[in-house]
Amino acid sequence: MSNLIKAENLSFTYPAAGERLALPVFENLTLEIAEGSFTAVIGPNGCGKSTLAKHFNAVLLPTGGKVYVAGMDTADEEKLLEIRCQIGMVFQNPDNQIVANVVEEDVAFAPENLGVPSPEIRKRVDDALKTVGMYEYREHAPHLLSGGQKQRIAIAGVLAMQPRCIVLDEPTAMLDPRGREEVISTITRLNREQGITVVLITHHMRETVGADRVIVMHKGGILTDGSPREVFSQVELLRKAGLDVPQTTDLLYSLRGAGWELPLDALTPQECAEAIRDAGSAFLPRGTNTDRPFIPDDAEQRPRQGVPILELKDLTHIYSAGTPFEHTAVSHIDLAFHAGELTGIIGHTGSGKSTLIQHLNGLLKPSSGQVLFQGQDIWKDKQFTHSIRGRVGLVFQYPEYQLFEETCWKDIAFGPKNQGITGDELDARVRRAASFVGISERQLEKSPFDLSGGQKRRVAIAGVIAMEPDVLILDEPTAGLDAAGRDSILENIKAYQQAQNAAVIMVSHSMEEVAELCSRLIVMNKGCVAMDGAPAEVFTHVEELTEMGLSVPQVTSVFARLRAMGLDLPADVYTVRYAVARLQERKEGRPC
Repeated sequence: MSNLIKAENLSFTYPAAGERLALPVFENLTLEIAEGSFTAVIGPNGCGKSTLAKHFNAVLLPTGGKVYVAGMDTADEEKLLEIRCQIGMVFQNPDNQIVANVVEEDVAFAPENLGVPSPEIRKRVDDALKTVGMYEYREHAPHLLSGGQKQRIAIAGVLAMQPRCIVLDEPTAMLDPRGREEVISTITRLNREQGITVVLITHHMRETVGADRVIVMHKGGILTDGSPREVFSQVELLRKAGLDVPQTTDLLYSLRGAGWELPLDALTPQECAEAIRDAGSAFLPRGTNTDRPFIPDDAEQRPRQGVPILELKDLTHIYSAGTPFEHTAVSHIDLAFHAGELTGIIGHTGSGKSTLIQHLNGLLKPSSGQVLFQGQDIWKDKQFTHSIRGRVGLVFQYPEYQLFEETCWKDIAFGPKNQGITGDELDARVRRAASFVGISERQLEKSPFDLSGGQKRRVAIAGVIAMEPDVLILDEPTAGLDAAGRDSILENIKAYQQAQNAAVIMVSHSMEEVAELCSRLIVMNKGCVAMDGAPAEVFTHVEELTEMGLSVPQVTSVFARLRAMGLDLPADVYTVRYAVARLQERKEGRPC
């Protein structure tokens, strides 16, 4: 195949701004992307992935070297329009890409500017919206959509251009599992059936499995480059770079460490199950175990009981009531949250998760029903409603948007300062919160806008933690973070919950994250609570979760396939640690 994109000795340095020094990203990077290929690019935050992507359609121009698209130099201004017609970009945040007040008008924006005839625009818009599953929202206002729905609209807008290559920068970061699957399936089909070149930047390792090639970037260079099987077999190299591997690879690698003879190039749950079955044929007996429940080793994985700190009673919320856009987001919700409990809320995009949590500290007022804090209605009077926002802290879906002060110290201090905290106590709270999330003394004096994306997120979380809330709510706190950043944030959340005995509520689209961290899972579906229980219980409902647009951890899928092969293993295994323990018990002749 010929090369569609070629970078020769590419160097790029972001210019100095204010107190920030010039920041070099690449030095003499050489890279080729073959036409018709599907290339995945992975790497830790700050390694240069997004900066590289912006060179492919001349959003950024090299400070050294050259980038060519279909033989055209991206620095040639006369070729700029043609290059951008060839290379369509889908950015990390859809709000940066949506420009119109109606969905179908937004998707039509680029074809209109390219002079495409009206009948052809109509067809392209309809086809693109159907492709991403958003056709029924074509007459909606984008600002009324969820973050995941906005991302689908942004992808549709690029598809309508019918580009030769699509470059996607974390396009599924805010999507539910079904949405991620649909997007990846869509771009795979476009690549396989229409020959469109795809460059996918992602932190979801399982999304790279179907790619022809995986490029691993690290510190502005290429760490390794090969097929998914070749790349993910290098587990130690990737982990040293602060990256993940698919959970299937993690399971095989962990079992190898326990003495099993297993390959590392099985990437799907089916391949992983077959490898484990073959390696354990001598000691994995036949006959399915359907009745014995799996009891987690960690007592913290069991749901709490007792008097709730926060309670919802028959909560309903209707958006745009009495208008043509009337929509019931949550309906007749009854829930209770306890001190010391770490709860995960999962659900498909638009299921009501974000609407639900915005009621917990009074950002939204119920259309009907009650929200009780320590037994009192949070809407009983204005003063009490205002005070609740210091007791129930909420970190939004894009927490970096909460930053606005001159320094990180001032940003973290804003909340407690408005609670009336001053002097040494204010400083102590700021530094204590910064320590919880890994913000250094030196960084406290910096502008939050000079920090990386992951660091900004830590500062935003620290600003809420500094108020020392009794309830900490986080909406997708790890979206868009690499493995090291994600693990650090999750450890920070766990540390705060344990230190303060706080109730922590975390909305997430990552089944692996909530399985590992949470003692309780609430599953939202179509504005209602569909399930509520311990992870071991919830993740046994594989078919029901799939029907709701969700998934289960990959390791749970592996065990489901092993059971389907007739092996006597439990169904309710949902972390690699538990999976290894159960398989080792079998190997040692002990019952699961």
